[in-house]
Amino acid sequence: MGVRRSSRGLGLPLVVIMGLAALAVPRIIAHDLGLVDPGSLANTALAVLPLVVWVVVAMLWSRRPLLSLFVAGGLLGVALALIHNLSWGAVFGDDPPSLGGALQGVLAPGLEEAVLRGAGTISSLVTGLATGVVCGLIAWGLQALVRASGGRLPV
Repeated sequence: MGVRRSSRGLGLPLVVIMGLAALAVPRIIAHDLGLVDPGSLANTALAVLPLVVWVVVAMLWSRRPLLSLFVAGGLLGVALALIHNLSWGAVFGDDPPSLGGALQGVLAPGLEEAVLRGAGTISSLVTGLATGVVCGLIAWGLQALVRASGGRLPV
């Protein structure tokens, strides 16, 4: 009964949603630190398997899969932003990105880096939220298909 009450608002208990978001963290770290090759099977597994788990968990146990995974995606976005900013030096070393075009050389180096980190942070948040929405829609659609075919789900 305690799990049902705590999961009513978000569809799943917050600790489960946090756990789902945490499943994607190893891939972020592995990517940023170059621990896996971009086209490798390991990279694909680190990128895809957590999202498959998201969809399966939300489909089977969430009363609000879109909301559950939207929140998980938001947490993923925060993790992306934090890890990307923390690994900035390791990723770019002595060759950090810079603004180009009409903005090239206009801003002080510290301000330019802040602008680029800010843009990266916004991009990370949007990426996480979009990932959550797409996975949530898939889970919701699968729930609807199972129910329409007469199947039963634990929720």
